[in-house]
Amino acid sequence: MENPIKRVTKAIVSLYDRVSRRLVNKLILLFTSIVILVVTALTVISYQMLQKESVNNSIASTTNNLLLVNKNLENYLDGIEQLSLPQIRYDEFTNAIHREEKDYASRLYLEDYLRSLYYSRNDLETIYLYLIDQQKFYSITKENYNITVRTGIAEQVQEMPWYKRTVDDSLNRVFQSFASSPIETGYPGQAAENSFMAYHRVLRTIASRKPEAVLSFYFNSSAKDAIMKDIPFNEGQHVMFLSPDKEPFYSDDPSFLKEAEGLGLIDELPGSAGGRVTWTVDDRKYLVVYDVGEKAGWKLVKPIPYSQLNETATMTRNWGYFIGFLFLLLSVILVTLTSNAITRPLKNLAHQMGRFSSGDFDAETDVKGRDELAYLSRHFNQMVKRTNELINERYKMKLVEKNAILKALEAEINPHFLYNALQAISTKALKNDRFDIADMVDALAMTLRYCISGKDIVFAKEELKHIERYMALQKARFGYRLQVKYDWEQSLMELEIPKLSIQTLVENAIEHGLEKVSSTVTISVKAHLTSSHVVISVQDDGPGFETGKLEEIVRTFQSEWEDRDHENESIGLVNLNTRLKLLYGEEAELAIRTDDKGTEMEMRLPRGSGSYV
Repeated sequence: MENPIKRVTKAIVSLYDRVSRRLVNKLILLFTSIVILVVTALTVISYQMLQKESVNNSIASTTNNLLLVNKNLENYLDGIEQLSLPQIRYDEFTNAIHREEKDYASRLYLEDYLRSLYYSRNDLETIYLYLIDQQKFYSITKENYNITVRTGIAEQVQEMPWYKRTVDDSLNRVFQSFASSPIETGYPGQAAENSFMAYHRVLRTIASRKPEAVLSFYFNSSAKDAIMKDIPFNEGQHVMFLSPDKEPFYSDDPSFLKEAEGLGLIDELPGSAGGRVTWTVDDRKYLVVYDVGEKAGWKLVKPIPYSQLNETATMTRNWGYFIGFLFLLLSVILVTLTSNAITRPLKNLAHQMGRFSSGDFDAETDVKGRDELAYLSRHFNQMVKRTNELINERYKMKLVEKNAILKALEAEINPHFLYNALQAISTKALKNDRFDIADMVDALAMTLRYCISGKDIVFAKEELKHIERYMALQKARFGYRLQVKYDWEQSLMELEIPKLSIQTLVENAIEHGLEKVSSTVTISVKAHLTSSHVVISVQDDGPGFETGKLEEIVRTFQSEWEDRDHENESIGLVNLNTRLKLLYGEEAELAIRTDDKGTEMEMRLPRGSGSYV
């Protein structure tokens, strides 16, 4: 029986022989081996570097974040200190304190002062003004959505620890934390139960420095929470805010805060400058990054589990392996393509021929070398170039033909209107023998000037002005029987439309509506927007088109220009429909609806045309 090792060796040799029979396979194997070695080496080296960099970057980003947030917190605390200073002249305030028992105006003065403080911020829960000699207090807070000022006696205040600390403090103020201790105000009621912190300031006489009153501010956490939101942290991480003497004022997890205080970990933090230390809690190890404020020394502390730092490095390594594999796969593909470069020019030529046969006349292949394939490529490019020249010539001829058709259409419209206008002026002069014929002649002159102007496209406001002059001439002919209404959106006044387009619709309304009856006919000219079109309509309440007439017009719309009957009495509508198709494409149309209650003709222009999107 043959040895299994020999069988495997023989199979490998046989596979190598089959692969090495073609030079392209040898190149693929060689280049792939080189790429595998390079990519593997780069992946291992990058992992070693990224593992170290991920920890350093995490520390650097956390340090910068804590620095910015801590500045905002200290600015917030500075604002609190500024709030506590009397915003009025100090002697007036002290005089009001002395006279408040007997002087009603002084009591109002103090109440108004507390109100001004309370309304100046949104994060205040309660403000107390404690008068030390009288053991009396003023308080302001929100009760049942109403801001209420109350007074009372508080004999317990001077026994409170916060009061003693405030009076003994060299700066005459104390911040009181409720993060790890209950709220003790010494005042009756629970007005400050939603507070996270209090600030107390002693007000002293200027001469003797004797304490006269204490201002106490109780703050809710709204402003603090808005600032702390800028600190990103994942599950397992924590954030604490400590006073200069390391008293906790905030912690995201009270149980972790209690644990850190119980083990004395907070006391291990240096107090001079920011940095990082390592804490070990049971079997958990934390990298503690902290920042010390430059103004007053407040500390912002963020413990990060080392397990998360290692997890980040591991994830970075895995991503490195994945990206390395993608690069390896891409490199193998590129090596394979490079090894088959001999057939690439032929494939490219075939691809360009396929594009050319499908109607893409911009196809062009690269010409490299001077062999037979280069000869074919060169002659293929010449053929494409000559084909494009022939297409461009045909396209220019088509444009000239379209412009000639447009000019012919306008020429057919203008004489028709001129005949009707002159007939109206003549009739008016013969019947009424009125001097207002001069006005009609002026209107006609302006109309003629508009008709023979060289512009093919005009603004809607110009066309409407022309329609007003045209209607003035027609009213001379029909009198009170012709009534006109306009409902044109102001935003569409700058819309660009074909010249004499609205007049064509109005002429047909007069011809098929007003001229057929002896009663009054109202013609409405409207314009509005839809989701896809600008719709311009002319509506009348006349008898409508005769039976079969509308179908005949629609059939004429669909016929070729050369096949149309140019003696047709509705040639104006047919011409207008042709102009719309030529100018705006197949999305533009002229729609007509008629019944025994009247006729409505709509000119629908696609949005995006006529300088209106």
